[in-house]
Amino acid sequence: MLPEAAFEDWLPMDGDAFKTMDGFIFNVFGYEHPEGRVFSFLKYIPSRYMGHFKVQLLGRTWRLGEAELLRAKRLYTAENYRAFLTTFRENFPDYVYRCPYRMKEVISIPIDRIVEVYSPRERLRALMEAGAKDPLQRSALDLIELVSEEAGVPVLEFGIHGSIALNMHTENSDIDFVVYGGQSFRRVEAAVERLAGEGVLNYILKNRLDAARRFRGRFQGRIFMYNAVRKPEEVTARYGSHRYTRIFPVRLRCRVKEDREAVFRPAIYGVEEVRPIDPNSALLRELTPEVVVSMIGCYRNVARRGEEVEVSGVLERVENTETGEVSHQVVVGSAEGEEYIWPL
Repeated sequence: MLPEAAFEDWLPMDGDAFKTMDGFIFNVFGYEHPEGRVFSFLKYIPSRYMGHFKVQLLGRTWRLGEAELLRAKRLYTAENYRAFLTTFRENFPDYVYRCPYRMKEVISIPIDRIVEVYSPRERLRALMEAGAKDPLQRSALDLIELVSEEAGVPVLEFGIHGSIALNMHTENSDIDFVVYGGQSFRRVEAAVERLAGEGVLNYILKNRLDAARRFRGRFQGRIFMYNAVRKPEEVTARYGSHRYTRIFPVRLRCRVKEDREAVFRPAIYGVEEVRPIDPNSALLRELTPEVVVSMIGCYRNVARRGEEVEVSGVLERVENTETGEVSHQVVVGSAEGEEYIWPL
């Protein structure tokens, strides 16, 4: 947990958690942020504000210190995001920001409203240095140390997410860890594959996304999942460097040309051989997207170079604000409707 005085030096990274003055727990989204603000998505809601949120909630609670927290049953749907925006606009207007580069309202928290930050890397370090550890914490460390050794990736390039990071887990909580750096993530991915082949751990493959990503499993009887976070030197985008203009919804099939940026969130796929599958998408012949970008975390790392995917999203015009260069992309997760990336 970072001290409040350190916020001015904080580089918000995707997946960092933080608590606001009002007691909400958010996760940082992505790596590009306006000055003095952080793009975020809502994770936990203080129970005292339950009546403000018109979403279906999970039937359990969490405790962080003296605060009782609730969570939406489905965190990442377009409907829930719109509901969160409405609630914040009406009750916590500081949490809503109209982005001049996308020309729409988004959830973006002012840094001066943040009272605590939970960095996955710092939370793992604190867990390793802690004295007595409960069984779940011990299993989490055993898993990370095992994978670290098998992959040849230092433990310092890992972090701990979720309820363990906030120290509000229960015996039945999942182990949610991150790997810093694209190359390190690929090495960890290969190590997990080997360990699964040896029966040291097992994959959980409930659907085709699980089968494609192979990021969820079971170790010592506990469910785990892991994802990639950029290292600071891998953050090359800058907020305000591009302007995005919505054109229209599209459905298409394409082949993945480049997958190096697909392991992060947002997940960026370079694509080729774009073929519309919806008559309304005929204009794609003139406005061919070069990139598919998923704002939805579950669609990261669902396809590798050379593989085909089906995509439903919104076609956008992308203008470089410095050079004026124009390209096109499809964004998945615009909060407009059903959007997806399905591996074929």
